[in-house]
Amino acid sequence: MNELVAGGNVPLPDGAVTLRVPGPFDLSVIVTDDSGKVAGDGDFVFYNQPATAGARLQGDTVTVDGRRLRAGASRVTVAVSPAEPGTPLGRLPVIGLQVHGPGGLPVAHFTPPRPDRETVLLLAEIYRRGPGWKLRALGQGYADGLAGVARDFGVDVAEDEATQPPTAAGPPLGAPMTAPTTAPTGSPATGPDGFLPLVNAARASVGAPPVTLDARLTAAASAHAAGMAARAVLSSEHADGTSLYQRVVAGGYAYLAAGEHLVSGPRTPADFVEYCLSGEQSRRTVLSRAYTQVGVAHTADARSGDVYWTALWATPFSPQGLAEWGSAVLRLTNAERTAAGLRPLSPDPLLTVAAQGHSADMIARAFYAHTSPDGGEPWHRASAAGSTHRAIGENIACGQRTPAEVVDGWMNSPGHRANILGPSFTHLGVGFAGGGSAGTYWTQLFGG
Repeated sequence: MNELVAGGNVPLPDGAVTLRVPGPFDLSVIVTDDSGKVAGDGDFVFYNQPATAGARLQGDTVTVDGRRLRAGASRVTVAVSPAEPGTPLGRLPVIGLQVHGPGGLPVAHFTPPRPDRETVLLLAEIYRRGPGWKLRALGQGYADGLAGVARDFGVDVAEDEATQPPTAAGPPLGAPMTAPTTAPTGSPATGPDGFLPLVNAARASVGAPPVTLDARLTAAASAHAAGMAARAVLSSEHADGTSLYQRVVAGGYAYLAAGEHLVSGPRTPADFVEYCLSGEQSRRTVLSRAYTQVGVAHTADARSGDVYWTALWATPFSPQGLAEWGSAVLRLTNAERTAAGLRPLSPDPLLTVAAQGHSADMIARAFYAHTSPDGGEPWHRASAAGSTHRAIGENIACGQRTPAEVVDGWMNSPGHRANILGPSFTHLGVGFAGGGSAGTYWTQLFGG
């Protein structure tokens, strides 16, 4: 079973799949086409309207069958809200999404970042990719209830529009606000209307070093904000399915670490920065020492006037930085082994070459699996690199931003944990590559 992180995705088997969230929660489903909007109120499935073509809600479980969705439907978004309306999700138990295929076969599990004041979380989306369907983990939050979600997907609601942007539990997503008639201005040195001084003042207050503006990140942010405004939808993907991370790399920026804010609503750069600092996770991105450069842009939707913002945070790739991240993964892995009474692993250059190649290959050929498209397995890659280890094991992950985050994720997954604590392993190679649909791809290759 795949342990997903926000932004991670997995192919779905043919047939109906079930998505379950146990606990004091309600599930909702929004069926949309490529525009990101519903065709009518019937595309919004919730406790008062528990079924539509291809999607059915029963208790804590949603069943989705892509073959039976209405004509033109290409995406199904699943949201979770408290069973007691208005209760902040941060006061409730941890949310855990369980995904199963036909016959109850486990497909994926997703635990989103812990929300705070949000009252709705977009958990995952099922989307068409070629002839099949895939599932992507989201973890994006709203603070104004299901009405805010419904409005952003084009459902008519009989409530007044929200006038303040909600905080976000993942990459920020908010209900739109009325935008100014003219876009804010600024300079290349500071960003729109002094964005950079505002950000660096916040970073200085916690002892974090300043970030600088990068033209390539700004260009990618500008193109992405314009694309969101044109479609009137917040998304980490472009209309052609290209991810924001792929746009950054295609623009000539190779990164070691990357993060983003995707927001609609704030009227000025000062409002935007204030919003990004208002939620725990989005604030962490602004203040993170992992980032040294930033690009920011905003575009107004000509039809509604809503302003769409993109901020891209990154640290450029360097061989030294890659080596430091590999060493950090090894150090954290050995700390877990030591705590379990096991001997630490030694770094292995040949396993590192194979692991690095697999991370890069997953981006280049757009797959996420231990078995490569040509049938290659971990032991094949180790042997091709010249390794003579008889015992080989592999962990992979995508979407995690730091070595600490990826090792923690592996340790919280039984299968990956078993490799990290495997008593027969003596050596380790670590691979990392930035780009692709998930943004980051990690590989651990064990030998013994």
